[in-house]
Amino acid sequence: MTTRAERHANGLQDAGRAQSREELRQQQTRRHLLRYNLLAAALGLGLWWLASYVKLAGLPGPQAVLERAGQLIANGTIFVDAAASIRRVMIGFAIGTLLAIPVGFLMGWYTWARGLMEPYVQFFRTIPPLAMIPLAIVFLGIGEVPKVFVITLAAFLVSVIATYQGVVNVDKVLINAARVLGARDAAVFRRVIIPASTPFILVGMRTGLGAAWSTLVAAELIAAQEGLGHRMQQAQVYYDLETIFVALITIGITGLLMDRLLLWLEKRLTGWQERR
Repeated sequence: MTTRAERHANGLQDAGRAQSREELRQQQTRRHLLRYNLLAAALGLGLWWLASYVKLAGLPGPQAVLERAGQLIANGTIFVDAAASIRRVMIGFAIGTLLAIPVGFLMGWYTWARGLMEPYVQFFRTIPPLAMIPLAIVFLGIGEVPKVFVITLAAFLVSVIATYQGVVNVDKVLINAARVLGARDAAVFRRVIIPASTPFILVGMRTGLGAAWSTLVAAELIAAQEGLGHRMQQAQVYYDLETIFVALITIGITGLLMDRLLLWLEKRLTGWQERR
């Protein structure tokens, strides 16, 4: 007959083995994903080369784009443009997210705030941020402010809805249980609402980051002198497809790296969630 200490030790061993199996499964999943990612990249390059080889719509090939990228790197143009675009995106994304999170929490937690704010949020959601560019030029001029404004608006509208949905989707059983245990509203909000809505907020941030990059090119229509969007517009005038492709690829890679950073942050902050 086993003692309590032996049963406890056996339980710890079983838990350790289960954790090891789960870690091994996650490692295998990551390796499979990496293989598929590399395969997808190879297939994409192959299709791109084939399309350029048959001269589909004058599409430049990977080699020509790589050569132009080398030229832009050598003269430093790509670094200046990328730095300008990243700065605009990061400022607009940061402001939009910092505004969206408290507004989303207010809308989800307080009925009066939802009644006052939701009509405006839903109204502006139906208007593409790009449509605000003429007004931004009229009221804010042609400097950096209107560019950052439209990017901020794009990030805000996505993130505020995600935060709001995160709050209203919190399991009411958790809220009621906290209140039964004597927690006041402030404690419930801090210990239940914020942790439970964090996954929604981070998904909203990732989507908002994508919206910010999507708005960037149009935002740089506003009398920009540098930036990846500006570089593409200049290249369009001279039908310089290679430069356009270099700028597009730079935007894609930069956006992907920033998204992966947010994904890493999501895993760190929501490690308690079960994952596939």
